[in-house]
This record gives sequence, C-alpha cells and structure tokens, in this order.
Amino acid sequence: MDKFSYIANAHVSYIDELYQNYKQDANSIDQSWKEFFDGFDFALTNYGDEDGEIVKTSSNGKSGALATPGTIMDMEQLPKEIKVRALIHAYRSRAHLRSTTNPVRQRRDRKALLDIEDFGLGKEDLNTVFQAGNEIGIGQAKLSDIVEALEKIYIRSIGFEYLYIRDPEMLDWFKNKVEKESLAFNPSEDIKKRILFKLNQAVVFENFLHTKYLGQKRFSLEGGESTIPFLDAVINKSTDLGVEEAMIGMAHRGRLNVLANIMGKTYEQIFSEFEGTAKPDLTMGDGDVKYHMGYSSDIVTPNGGKVRLKLAPNPSHLEAVNPVVEGFMRAKIDHEFNGDQKKVLPILIHGDAAVAGQGIVYEVTQMAQLKGYNTGGTIHFVINNQVGFTTDFDDARSSIYCTDVAKIIDAPVIHVNGDDAEAVVFAANLAAEFRNKFNKDIFVDMVCYRRHGHNESDEPKFTQPELYNIISKHPNPREIYTKKLTERGDLDKKIATQMDKEFRQLLQDRLNLVKEKPLPYQATKFEREWGSLRRSTPEDFDQSPETGMKDKDINIVANALTTLPRGFKPIKQIEVQMKQRKEMFFESKQLNWAAAELLAYGSLLLEGKTVRLTGQDCQRGTFSHRHAVLHDATSNKPYNSLKEMKEKKGEFYIYNSLLSEYAVLGFEYGYGMANPNSLTIWEAQFGDFANGAQTMIDQFISSGESKWQKMNGLVMLLPHGYEGQGPEHSNARPERFLQLSAEYNMVVANVTSPSNFFHLLRRQLAWEFRKPCIVMSPKSLLRHPKVISPIEEFTSGSFKEVIPDSFTVKKDTKRVILCTGKIYYDLEEAREKEGVKDVAIVRIEQLHPLPIKQIKKVLDSYKNAEVVWVQEEPENMGAWGYLLRMLYKEIPMRVIARKMSASPATGYNKVHVEEQKGIIKQALSTK
Repeated sequence: MDKFSYIANAHVSYIDELYQNYKQDANSIDQSWKEFFDGFDFALTNYGDEDGEIVKTSSNGKSGALATPGTIMDMEQLPKEIKVRALIHAYRSRAHLRSTTNPVRQRRDRKALLDIEDFGLGKEDLNTVFQAGNEIGIGQAKLSDIVEALEKIYIRSIGFEYLYIRDPEMLDWFKNKVEKESLAFNPSEDIKKRILFKLNQAVVFENFLHTKYLGQKRFSLEGGESTIPFLDAVINKSTDLGVEEAMIGMAHRGRLNVLANIMGKTYEQIFSEFEGTAKPDLTMGDGDVKYHMGYSSDIVTPNGGKVRLKLAPNPSHLEAVNPVVEGFMRAKIDHEFNGDQKKVLPILIHGDAAVAGQGIVYEVTQMAQLKGYNTGGTIHFVINNQVGFTTDFDDARSSIYCTDVAKIIDAPVIHVNGDDAEAVVFAANLAAEFRNKFNKDIFVDMVCYRRHGHNESDEPKFTQPELYNIISKHPNPREIYTKKLTERGDLDKKIATQMDKEFRQLLQDRLNLVKEKPLPYQATKFEREWGSLRRSTPEDFDQSPETGMKDKDINIVANALTTLPRGFKPIKQIEVQMKQRKEMFFESKQLNWAAAELLAYGSLLLEGKTVRLTGQDCQRGTFSHRHAVLHDATSNKPYNSLKEMKEKKGEFYIYNSLLSEYAVLGFEYGYGMANPNSLTIWEAQFGDFANGAQTMIDQFISSGESKWQKMNGLVMLLPHGYEGQGPEHSNARPERFLQLSAEYNMVVANVTSPSNFFHLLRRQLAWEFRKPCIVMSPKSLLRHPKVISPIEEFTSGSFKEVIPDSFTVKKDTKRVILCTGKIYYDLEEAREKEGVKDVAIVRIEQLHPLPIKQIKKVLDSYKNAEVVWVQEEPENMGAWGYLLRMLYKEIPMRVIARKMSASPATGYNKVHVEEQKGIIKQALSTK
C-alpha cells in the first residue's frame, strides 16, 4: 500500500463519523472540520453527477460512481477540490514540524506529510485553479500559488500549533493572526532600533561579565539573547493593553541579564554581588546566591506607559516558582485590582528540559482556568537551548515538543527561531494580544542554544561535541540581526551602523562603570503594609498577644453561621448540623472545633482582613466537620455563610482545590507572600499528603525569610493522629517540620482545644510580623465530646503555648507527662478511668518555637517528679528527636512511644489498638 492510501484508509472511519455528526449539526464539530466539510458539500454539488454521486473517469473512459451520497469512503476517491482543502488543513495542523525554528541543527523528519503527492495530487495539478484558495485569503488560485502561500505562511522561522483549539472564536482569531498579520509584520524603524538596542544590551552584559568575571557562575544567556527583546516587547505591548503590574518567574538561566536589561537593576548592584562587596545583613538571615534573588522596579515603556515589574525569588528547584507567581498575582487581582485580571500579567520563563520534566508544570497548567486559581492567563516563554544540564533532548522527553503540555488546555504554541529577532518580537506581541483578548495561557517556545556549558566553568563538549563545534562558530543573534538589517536596504543599514556605534559606547561605558539612574520605585499598597510590619525577636515568643473578640461580634458571626436564606433546602444531615451549631452558640455556649474555626474566620472578616482557605474538599472538610459552604438539596446551589455575612469588611474565599499538593501549596504561599493581611490557609486531605509538596516546604516555607527576607503568614492544616487508619492516614510527619525549624522561622503546633485553635489562627494576623504556621490538625478530636470550649474562652485571652494539668495534687505527683496533640485525651481518659492520682499531664501546644521558659515554669511546681515525653508516633518520628535536641541540657527525661519503625504506622487495626494501650499503660504506671 502506498503512503497516501495508508493515510487515507487509516482515517476513513474517523472522517465518516465526523461527517455524519456534521450533517446532523454542523456546529457540533471543530471549526476546522466544519470548514472542510463545507468544502466537501460544495464539491458534491459542483462535481457530482445528477444523483449527487462523486464520479471519476476511469482509464477506459467510462464514468462510474465511486462513493455513495453522504459518505466518504477513500481519500483517493475525493474530488481534487477536497484534496486541496485537506492539504491546507494539514499545513495548519502539521507544518510546524517542518518550520525552520532550529538555529544550529537540522530538524528531524517528523513525517509532516505535506507534499502534494500525500493528498493524491500531482505536478499535473499545479496549474489547476482551485476554489480552496479562498480558505487562505488569496481567492481562487492555482495549486502552485496555494502551495507557495502555505509555505510562506507556515514553513519559516516561526511555527504555529493551534488547530486543536476547540473555541471557534479563538481558533478563527488565531488563524487570522497567523495567516494574515504574521505575513504583514514589518516593524517600524523605531521598533527595529528597539530590537537591536535590547540585543545590544543583552550581548554587552554577557560579554562584560564573561571578560571581567571569568569562570564565575552566571548561567549565561548567550545563544538565547533574543529573550531580552521578547520580554521587552511583551511587557511594552501588554502595558499598552492595560497591564499595570507584571511578575516574572524564572530559574537561573539568563536571570542576571533579565535583572539588568528588563528589570533595570543597575550594573553596580549586580557587580557588587560578583565582587563580594555587597555587605550582607546577617541579622536578616542567611541570604541566597545572586541568581536566586527577587527584585521589583517601575518601568516606563517607549509609549509612555508605566508598569511595575517583579521578579520572584526562587530556589534551584526548577519550575517550583511557577505556582508562587500565580498565587501572588491572584492576591493582586483580588485586592489591588478589584478582580480585574487584565491589570496583571504573570510571565513564566521555562527551560526546555524543565518544562517537560517537572510535574509541577502540568499541575499549574491544570490550575489555569479553575475558579480558585485563575489569573487571567499566563504567558509561558521557553528558553529552549536544547540541552538540560548535559542531557540532550532525546533523553529529556518522549514528546516531540517540550511544550506539549499546552494542549491539555487548548493553549496555542508558537515555536520560533531564536536567531530571528523580529519573529521573536512578533511572537511576543501575538502572545500579549491573545492573553489580553481571551484571558488564556499561551506558550512561546524559542529554540536557541547555550553557548557555554550549564555554567561557565563547565565543558559542554564532554557530552555534545558535535553540537558545540557548530555553536562555537555560530554568530550571536545580535550579529545576525545587524547583518540582516545591513543587507535589507539603506534605511536598515543606517540603523545598524548607528546602533553599532551605540553598542560600542555602551560597552565602553560598562568598562568605565558609568553609573545608572534607575527610576524611583513607588511601593504598592501591599508593600506599604508589609513595610509597617517588623522582624520578630526571641522575646515575641515568650507570650502570645491578646486575641479575644467581643461578645457582640460573636453573635454577629453566630447568626451568619446559623441562618439559611429563604427557600434554601439543605439535606437532612445538614439540618441536624445547623441545629447543633445553633445550640452550641446560643444555648450550651460550648463550641466544638468547627464552630471555633469558623468563628475565627468570621472575626477576622469583621476586622477587614482576608481569609482564603483551599484544599481538597475543604469547603465541607475531609471529615465533614466544617460545612463552610452548604448546597441546596434540590438545585445544588451553594451558600457560603461567611461570604454572605452583611457586617463583614473583609473577603472570605474558600475553594475546593484540584487534586494537587505541590502546585496548590505553592500558589497559597504566593498569595500569602503578596498580602500581609490575608489569613491564607492550605488544608491537606490527610497530613502526609504534604509529602507531595515537600519542595515548597523546604525551599520556600521554612527558609524563604532567611534566604530572601520575605515574611509569609501561610497556615498549613495537616490532619494528624493515630486512629488505626494505617501508615498513610496517621502521621503528618511532624519530625520533618521540626527538623526544618530554627531561628524562629515558623510555628509548628499540635493544638488540643477549640479555643486555643481560635487564638492560634487570630494570632497569625495579630502579630507585628508574619510566620508560616504548621498545624497538626485533628481528625477524631473533631467530634470528641471533651473537645469543646466555653464561649468565654473566645472573648478574652490568647494562645496558650503550654496547657498545665489542673487536676493533680502537685506534691503527690511522681511523674509528669509532657505530650502534644490527640494522645492527651487518650491519657486523660485512662487516668480518669483507672483513678491514677500521681501522674500529671502537661500539653505542649506549640512545638516550635519551643516555649522552654513556660515548660520549665510548669515543671518547677512538680519537685522530684520524673519527666517523660509520651507520643503515639514511633520513637524515630514525632517530636521526640527534636525535644531531645532542644531540652537535653535543660530537662532530663525519657520517651514512651511506639517502637522505632520504617513505616509511620501499622496497617492492622488490632495491632494499632494494642500498641496504643501499651503506650498509655506504660505512661500512667509509676510502679
């Protein structure tokens, strides 16, 4: 079977099915196929016989019907008009596979199948005029002209992937941009000057650093210098379209160049970091390397627009910064721009190996259009240097393109040759316009190269000798563009000559260290609010601030939480819950965990603060305790009690998240980093699910303040406790957070009373500083009859870091148990049941910063009593190792715990029960 017949027969049943759908409802199929079948029907009408059958003259001169009306049997049997339309469709969908986007390598044959012979056409058809020319805007035209037009549109230094877009308006808009505007793109003299100026800046910066700081790591942009005109163009165009603030997230490749030539960070500041003359303030933390730091600046565009630029600080974990940027921008949309997504612009700069290999990219892409995470579209820019560290792309991905993740959300992809600076700028403008019009993501894949190794002291020829032999002789994008301008005509030659003089002067200025004058930076509302806060001191953790609320405010929140709108019909279980909730607030005056939590949120809303809570199933709560959002049993319409509270001054956002930990936690960290007056909370479905977000915990949450001087009040609620639910549903791994705890970097708590949880949450915004807070939150305790708090504990007081035992006679006490979390209730129940009188139980509610002074004060009242630490986690887990490290000089004690174990918990319920009984018995036995 020949190649054409193979293609035809492989798709015949699929095309038949599409055609039947088209006949039933023409709008039920993709727009591109609708247009195809419009042409097919046109051909049936104009080229069929009187019965509507497609006819073909055979070799013996006789005509015969080769297809029955209303079906498509074989592409070879189609009239040539349809074959030409199929050819056009193929160019639109597959011509990017032939586009000349690689500046240093011959592209592989990806079997694009775009030759006319692939469609049953031949050289004898080249002079035939076809109606299909109207499809690409050239009118009726000879096949040769149609092919020439298609080649001009699609086979060049820019390739387009877009035909999978399912929104007809979006598809038509993008197709028009590709087939008309891209061909007509002819930059003005000013734009050509601007492109060359930005290329000059990029090249000068790299040349200067390479000369002056030979061998130092800078993660050069050389080979990808067109990144600078791309960012310049996309920011300028977006500002013209109304963007007031843009935030860039990127890893280290080209970061210093972006700081200098896009963000406006002065050479002097950058040089001081290279020279080591920048004086670190060690009282502010440990700092970070120069290519991880963030930056903010105000920029005036060539058209006179003003835009605020931010470069997010990031760790070396590639792509981890992506959700942080998105969360930061969402906070800006919610609070500074009144929900207007067109005022902000997230820009994520990827490496080709990272965008393909890091799962966080998929997670963030899946967030793009979700209600709780949408930021109005992100411009993704890939610096595709074709090598990941030392790994060639053959070993870096299975997909043809590193950007294939874009297709999951119908985001168009523009592949562009990094040596064609004008094409890169066209892609930038198109990306900005697309994002502005549709508020959707778009990807630009700039194929370039990396002139040096992964860093400047690395030898790339170890692994890619052939490629780097080519690169060593290859001119940079500035040289290529200068030559192009020179060869194109007198005007362009004049521009090139003038800019070359400016380039040499710029280089000389840098050698002479001419000082720059950056635009004065105006702090935003959030930044002024951050500025009103201060750094914490050790003394701040001796005693928590007062966090009670007024009686009248409790009643306001209680009424909101217990009132349903007229006509709202809840399911029966919710009716019972609402009845219990009303009884707690207005009759017994005893609040359980959920009521206390919702009261805390409501109190902050009354004070004008923002509360944002996300997580898998968090609206109702994994354990069906919260019910912050109720659903009508008939209509499924949601009702958010606190959001509808008339007296609130702040906003309450609660979203059920996608099944992601890594991206969602990063998003919430970014949200908390933007807004100091937001109680931003992420709740894990089970505590150990945070394992999937460990990068965010290690690189941002625990160390962000030390590395980048960025405070953050993010709260993580991690359900924790041993109830016999097996290894994955018992342990939130407190030992990991405690190992990361130092220098008052974050709070780690395991709270046992509703009122104390209420005060903990309110303390997050009552402090004059911000700290991340990790809570080992309860499961079985959510409904434990003793886990209640009287209403008076909410109207005054503060968070209790330590809760002493109020039930023992101190002089008779032989043993003091120190513990945290749920096991307290197991111990208390057994002590009461067995009548134990000589054991005191002291709860440590806050593990870090460890309240050593308070612990010692409590223990001082138990003279000569033995001190033991009791935990339900295995001895090599939980808080024991941390406490031993922190208290071994202060308080002699031993541990009672499960045996050391590789697994967090047993999977057998009977074994769990026996282990728990053994811990309790051993803890309470003083004989």
